[in-house]
Amino acid sequence: MDAIWASTEKWFFKINPSLKFATIASLFIVYLFVHNLNTMIWTAVLFAMLYFAVNGLAGKLAFGLLSLILVFSALSSTAMVFFGKGTHVLFDWYLVVISEESLARGILIGLRTFIFSILGLIMASTTEPVPFFYSLMQQLKVPVRYAYGCLAAFRMLPMMGEELVHIRQAMRVRGLLRKKGMRARYERLKRYTVTMLAQSIRRAQRTAVAMEAKRFSMSQSRTFYYEIGWSRYDLYFLVLIFAAAALGFFLAFWFPLTPYTDVLDQ
Repeated sequence: MDAIWASTEKWFFKINPSLKFATIASLFIVYLFVHNLNTMIWTAVLFAMLYFAVNGLAGKLAFGLLSLILVFSALSSTAMVFFGKGTHVLFDWYLVVISEESLARGILIGLRTFIFSILGLIMASTTEPVPFFYSLMQQLKVPVRYAYGCLAAFRMLPMMGEELVHIRQAMRVRGLLRKKGMRARYERLKRYTVTMLAQSIRRAQRTAVAMEAKRFSMSQSRTFYYEIGWSRYDLYFLVLIFAAAALGFFLAFWFPLTPYTDVLDQ
């Protein structure tokens, strides 16, 4: 999983993961109640620029994830755009009715999806799993057995992917992939699921026994190999994030791009 990042030297990786998580979660709540279309447009642009400036991903992967977010954002707005209600009809064809009001509300939903996704991507692309779970235990006081359990499950994902490749290669050697038809597909799916489920149960059982032997279930405080603390980068992060959020509101007031200041009232 560590091969995902092209660089972990950027200063966003040095921020306390719990602070980063709490700040981004608070922004989710803030933008859930913003109905000014101009604010959402400017905010989307600013956070997209921030994402490209701070993420540690390879260039193609960063652009690929952003493209995927744009597709999902567009899809999330289609229901409101095509079937929403409004008085100023722009297009009417059977069940599809597009009005100015439905278009504005649909774009708002798409922008909200984009902002939530880009914030989550900033979090995911600048936070390594191990420091994140250690920070949850040390700063947010998440019980050790839950945090280490989640970390162990996260570490199993690459193993499951590798196991899936091995099963597929074994089936190809035996000629099982040459069979066509719905029944053959059902049989292949059953072989995949049964094999991986059995292996996952065995792996989970061994992990649980190992964690119990290491006394991860005890309630007393314990020491940690990694100590996650605070630094000046945390302050820089707070200033940058809240400055970007505030700038989105100010730009919407100074340079409005649409007349929709509240899409629910228009």
